[in-house]
Amino acid sequence: MNASLRLPLCLLTLSLMATCCHAAADAPAERGQNVADRGAPDFTRLVKAQGAAVVNIGVAREAIASRQAGAAQDRIEDGTLGSGFIVGADGYILTNAHVVARASDISIKLSDRREYKARLLGLDTLSDVALLKIDASGLPVVRVGDPARIEVGEWVLAIGAPYGFSNSVTAGIVSAKGRSLPGADYMPFLQTDVPINPGNSGGPLFNMRGEVIGINSRIYSNSGGYQGLSFAIPIDVAMRIKEQLQARGVVTRGRIGVSVQEVSQALAQSFGLARPVGALVSYVAPYGAAARAGLKSGDVILKVDRQQVIQSADALTYIAARSPGQRMAVQIWRNRTLAELDMAVDAFETSAPLARAAVPSAPLGISVRPLAPQEQAMLRVEGGLLVERVNQAAARTGVKAGDVILSINGDSVASVDALVEQIRQARDSTGSAALLIQRASARLFVPLELKKADDAEGASLQAP
Repeated sequence: MNASLRLPLCLLTLSLMATCCHAAADAPAERGQNVADRGAPDFTRLVKAQGAAVVNIGVAREAIASRQAGAAQDRIEDGTLGSGFIVGADGYILTNAHVVARASDISIKLSDRREYKARLLGLDTLSDVALLKIDASGLPVVRVGDPARIEVGEWVLAIGAPYGFSNSVTAGIVSAKGRSLPGADYMPFLQTDVPINPGNSGGPLFNMRGEVIGINSRIYSNSGGYQGLSFAIPIDVAMRIKEQLQARGVVTRGRIGVSVQEVSQALAQSFGLARPVGALVSYVAPYGAAARAGLKSGDVILKVDRQQVIQSADALTYIAARSPGQRMAVQIWRNRTLAELDMAVDAFETSAPLARAAVPSAPLGISVRPLAPQEQAMLRVEGGLLVERVNQAAARTGVKAGDVILSINGDSVASVDALVEQIRQARDSTGSAALLIQRASARLFVPLELKKADDAEGASLQAP
C-alpha cells in the first residue's frame, strides 16, 4: 500500500492544534461496572447503539490559485474532512465551527452510506461550534449526557474519521476537567487521552452510558497528529450554543468587562485565601458592568450566583451563560474578607473579545523610575513605576524592562520610596505580596516572596 496516501484534512493550528474529529458510542447500561476490577471495558454494544448517529462531513472551499506569469487567477476548490453527530431526528447536526468555516459546499455521509447536502444554519467561532441541517427525517439521534457527572479517570470513547478513515473508534480516559486553553477563555475543556487525529474534529465524545458528553475539538501536538492530549467541548455548553443558532443563527453571551487569571498558591497566600481557588481580576474595563458594580482589580471571584468558581475559566463560562441585562450576584474576596456584588450583565461583543492576561513568573530584581506625565497619558494610567533594568534572576522569571508597576497588594504605587516602603511592610507582615503590572495593554498580577536582604537595591524582590 502506498504509505503516502493523500487525503484532504481539516486541521486548525494555534501552537496547540484543533483537529477534525469524530466519535460514536453507546453504553453498557451500568456506569463503568467497576472497570478497574475487570480491565478495559467492552465497547461493542456502545458502538452498535450510538455509531449510526455519527456522520462524516466533507467540505469544499473556494480558493484562489496563485498567479502564474501571463495567466489570470483561477478559482479552485480546497477540500477537507471532519466529523459530526445528529442531535435532531429531522436532520440537525453538530460539529466544530472550524470544520465548516468558509465552506462553499458541505456534504454529509451517514454510517449506512446515504449522502446529503447540508446547510450551515450558523457557527460560533468563540466556542468552535456549528449547526448544520440536512433534509431528512427519522434519523438516529445521540443521547446527551451531563459533563458535570463525568469523573477524572472514567473511560470515554470517540468515533470519527481520522485522516479520512470513516467510522474509526478510539477510547481512553478523562485526564482532567475544566481545562483552560490559550485563545479559548470561555471554554472549560474536557481533557482526555483518547487518540484524536486530523479528520476527527466535530465528532462526539461518549461516556460509558452511551451519552455524548463533549465534542472533540483540539489536540496538543508538535507534529499535527495525536500525542496523548485531546480536548473536547462540554456538551452542555455546545447545546446552549445549538439552541441559539437554531433559533436565531447567532449567539448572544453575557460579559461584565474583566480580565482574569488563575489563583496560584503563592497568590492565594498573598490575598489571605485558605486555598488557591477562584478567578483573580487583573483588569476591569471602564464603564462596564463590573466597573458599575464596584468590582476592582485584585478582587477574587469565588461564586457567580451559587456556582462555585474553582478555576478562572469557570467565572467567564458562568457569566457568558447569562443573558444580557440579567442580574446576578457575584461573591468576591477583597481585603481578606468576603463581599457580594450585584450586577447586570452586558452583551458580549464577539468581534472584539476581551484578551486574557498571561501569567508570567514573579519578578526577582528590578530598578524602577516614576512615569513621566506624557507616559502616563499614553498608557492611560495614574502613577506607576517603569521597570528600567532587571537583573539576571529577574530576567529568568520573566520580568522585562518596560513593565509598569501599578500596585502592591491593591495599594497604588506613587513613587520609588513608596514602593520600597510597601515592600518592607509586606515583608514584615506576611512575607509575600501580589504585584500588579502593566505590559503593553495587558494587566496581570504576579506573586512575590520577600526576603530581608532585598532592600539594598531599592526595589529588589524574590520569587517564590
